[in-house]
Amino acid sequence: MATFILGNFIGFAVLAMLMKPFFMLYNHAIYVEATLKDYVAVMWHGLPMDFSVSGYLSIVPALLALVAPFGGGDVLRRIAKTYYAVVALLLAMIFIVDAVLYSYWGFRLDTTPLFYFYSSPSDAMASVGAGFIVLGVVVWLLLSLGIYSIAVRCLLPLPTTTTKVRERIQTVVMTLVLMGLLIIPIRGGVTTSTMNLGNVYYSQNQRLNHAAVNPCFSLLRSWIDGATKLSDQYRLMDATEADSLFSQLVKTGDRSNKGEETQLLRVHRPNIVIVVLESFSAQIMQELGGLPRVAVNMDRLAREGVLFTRFYANSFRTDRGLVSILAGYPAQPTMSIMKYTEKVETLPSLPRELSNEGYDLQYYYGGDADFTNMRSFLTTAGFEKIVADVDFPVNLRLSKWGVPDGYVFDRAAKDIEQYRGKPFLKVIQTSSSHEPYDVPYHRLSNKVLNAFAYADDCLGKFVERLRRSKQWDNTLIVLVPDHLGCYPEDISNYDFARYHIPLIMVGGAVKESHRIDIIGSQIDIAATLLSQLGMPHHQFTFSKDMMDSRAPHFGYFTVPNALGMITSTDSVMYDLDTKTTVQKRGKHTDYTLKLGKAYLQKLYDDLSKR
Repeated sequence: MATFILGNFIGFAVLAMLMKPFFMLYNHAIYVEATLKDYVAVMWHGLPMDFSVSGYLSIVPALLALVAPFGGGDVLRRIAKTYYAVVALLLAMIFIVDAVLYSYWGFRLDTTPLFYFYSSPSDAMASVGAGFIVLGVVVWLLLSLGIYSIAVRCLLPLPTTTTKVRERIQTVVMTLVLMGLLIIPIRGGVTTSTMNLGNVYYSQNQRLNHAAVNPCFSLLRSWIDGATKLSDQYRLMDATEADSLFSQLVKTGDRSNKGEETQLLRVHRPNIVIVVLESFSAQIMQELGGLPRVAVNMDRLAREGVLFTRFYANSFRTDRGLVSILAGYPAQPTMSIMKYTEKVETLPSLPRELSNEGYDLQYYYGGDADFTNMRSFLTTAGFEKIVADVDFPVNLRLSKWGVPDGYVFDRAAKDIEQYRGKPFLKVIQTSSSHEPYDVPYHRLSNKVLNAFAYADDCLGKFVERLRRSKQWDNTLIVLVPDHLGCYPEDISNYDFARYHIPLIMVGGAVKESHRIDIIGSQIDIAATLLSQLGMPHHQFTFSKDMMDSRAPHFGYFTVPNALGMITSTDSVMYDLDTKTTVQKRGKHTDYTLKLGKAYLQKLYDDLSKR
């Protein structure tokens, strides 16, 4: 009996431990500098979490051992085999999906992929080629079969049935004792603290810390956090202190004192076109210190219009970016508010405010508008006209993400040229610069950069087409990425450059060209635009007018599971799992971090009330 339970516990732990080198080898480009010593250290330091997961997985075998002395051996063996088969399939799936996604996202597996796959399986798999999917399924089945075979051969022998009362009592008592002892590895020890991701962090190299994490535990933790009351999450300081610090971050000046130097537009009620550029960043713009000859039109438009040079994305995925841009609402570390329709309905909305002022609204996207609950969000935001993949001819749906950017821009340009009437807001969301980068364009040899160049080329042609239209003099074009994508390929989630993106305002409605060094982020677009139009923005609690000299200027961003805060003097990145500062610059980073913590705590206070 003891051998059976301990065998299962040790077997599951060894399996998890051996999967760590597999994870690192698959992501060899990320761990190219890792030595044999690093591989051993990752396995060693990750053992406590592997033991925790192994404890969970050993509960069912322990229950079978508890019943076995009373008979029913054949039935119990069938139950055990079924259990091992299910566990093998799940473990193999988790190990493989985690290893693959880490190369794209830079954090271990959580419930985020489940949300994307549930909302639109086809779009969730659009970045992956058919051959890769087939190979993945084959590897999954083979790994599952291997785990199952080893489990049945090495772990299955159940305790024998006995008719002796004394032996039954001894077996039951011993089994209950061992089951009780499983609580120790499950909770991570006997101290007051329980197992968490930070328990296995040991290195200054965050990538090695990530490798030590058990993806099963990471996924389980994410699922539990999702079920936890929002008001109980991220309690980082006393509520009174959080209120005091937060008030410093949302205060604004008196709009009536705004001077002419803050006015960027020469038109009172311009047409507005917001272009949300998939995965663009400062890294591919020469005007922001990035690569030349990639986003050549973005560089040209940056010189022609208003360029915000110290502008930041709020997160790492499109669903987070869209909410930040259109609702002025900050991204959350381990959840996406877009998933919660009832909460989305309570958010403020830049499109809705413009609609109330008589603007006609329309949204253009070449992909599936139902992906990640996007249609629900857009409809709630005020868009009654949504052009998506199904609104284009089948022969134009050429990529896995739907319609290439060129055709989407053409459709929007045609609608603008033919439009007559009240002012309009048109939002165009691009998709061609997303994996797998299959674009009808071949200027650069690097496939990723070539996809960015294609999207940039489509944008340039769109802007020039509008320039020749009658709408140009009365049109403001806002160019902003949703987040940084896969270039640079090896950039860390803890790198401040990971969130540095351009914000460009161009068009006939722009008064003159500017380079503005004020710090801001996607959530500030709403308040800034409304202020430029002379409209109130008090309902956007988290959004601030970047041109208001009395408002605090900062950039805030989150990823699972970290927050970043950038001010004019300081930058700090904080790991919420380990409760440690992983990057910092400046002389007052401790205070800047307190501001960031207060901001996150108040964000979840706000979320819990919606």
